Amino acid sequence: MDQSEVLTGAAAQGRISSAAKKLPEVTLAFWIMKIAATTLGETAGDLFAQTLKLGYFLTTIALFLLFVVTLAAQLRSRRYHPFFYWTVILSTSMAGTTMSDFMNRDAGAKYLSGGATSLGWGPQGLGLGYPVGAAILISILLAVFAVWKATGMTFRIREIVTLRGEALFWTAILVSNTLGTSMGDFLSDSSGLGYAGGALLVSGGLVVLAALMKMPAVPNVLLFWIAFVLTRPLGATAGDFLTKPAAKGGLDLGTAGSSAVLLAVLLGLMAYAQVRERRTPSGATN
Repeated sequence: MDQSEVLTGAAAQGRISSAAKKLPEVTLAFWIMKIAATTLGETAGDLFAQTLKLGYFLTTIALFLLFVVTLAAQLRSRRYHPFFYWTVILSTSMAGTTMSDFMNRDAGAKYLSGGATSLGWGPQGLGLGYPVGAAILISILLAVFAVWKATGMTFRIREIVTLRGEALFWTAILVSNTLGTSMGDFLSDSSGLGYAGGALLVSGGLVVLAALMKMPAVPNVLLFWIAFVLTRPLGATAGDFLTKPAAKGGLDLGTAGSSAVLLAVLLGLMAYAQVRERRTPSGATN
């Protein structure tokens, strides 16, 4: 190997090391925070759109703008910062909740309670239904991955070293969280499983994925993305279980109270992650 090859390899490793500092270590704590963030995304999205009666249309626009703001902070950061990273995850979860509801629901009595005929200003929803909405979102997500593959960039998130790579990563996150909401709502509302049954089914799927990680023939990158999608319906069903009326199988804790508790939990986990990050030696990788 000549000197140019050595320098090229060292530069590539340096870029990967730098990118790794912007991403959290994928551990059990990571998945706990992911589920907490996605559950909060469900309850907070419903809080704005339904409880405060802003409607799916206005709430989706507002939360998408919030996603853009939080993403800009994450992209500008030069290293992993738990607050920046997890606020983007949270904003994609909230935006995904209302985007999914806007796609799948309408102003019918099935989706509006208490004899209401409308919810907020603007279009009430496209009324596509959960199966059609999920099929569209799966197609969009596959298209994102196809474009990602065509660029030749790695799917290993810890090795993303370009702005374009990060943009593709966060686009996939936004679509996957929207897809996960559709899947979760379908399991809770239309499958007959109910909130608890839907959560148990998704949990079982995640256990299977954890077992598959022990099999070398199954790529861990593939398992990561499947798990990332599935933790969203788990959060959606858990959020519905916390907030929906007891007559529908929920605990009837309300969107405001549930969101406040979940936010406190998530902030506590962020603080813990920040303390761990500060204790990490400057030259170490996650």
